[in-house]
Amino acid sequence: MNLDAPLQISPVDLARDDDARAVVELLDDYSRTEFGAGAPLATDVAARLIDGLKGMPTYRGWIARLDGRPVGLVNAFIGFSTFRAAPLLNLHDVTVRAEARRRGIARRLIDRAIAEARAEGCCRVTLEVRSDNQGAATLYRQLGFGSQAPAGIDYEFLTLPLVDGAVDG
Repeated sequence: MNLDAPLQISPVDLARDDDARAVVELLDDYSRTEFGAGAPLATDVAARLIDGLKGMPTYRGWIARLDGRPVGLVNAFIGFSTFRAAPLLNLHDVTVRAEARRRGIARRLIDRAIAEARAEGCCRVTLEVRSDNQGAATLYRQLGFGSQAPAGIDYEFLTLPLVDGAVDG
């Protein structure tokens, strides 16, 4: 792969085999990192992923390619702000392959997602970031992301697992 090749960013087309394969490969690559699950995607998850995304009409995605090779991915979903009565875009996954990092690829992917969110009439773009992922947090702040909480108020992101290890009552 030529890291000096022009970067190409395109919307994910899940009907195209090369895009579907790239989504699975890039997400698996991300899953293996310390900021992912620290392990590969489970085989059954990888097998169900594309059909699952195809079944989500709110899915949006963008792939970055260098020299034709997929090197970055944003998976996002349209949601709805009840306080604004308007759609919003949540960036669910932002990832760049290790060998292509520090080249502005994540920034360009997010810029593209923001532009598309504006075009779709979204009132905001949201994301979450691990507190120990300072590189990503710094980038997000540089792009204008920040807490919307009133001063002195902290929000928590809570999860209730419904499958795979969920505690039954």
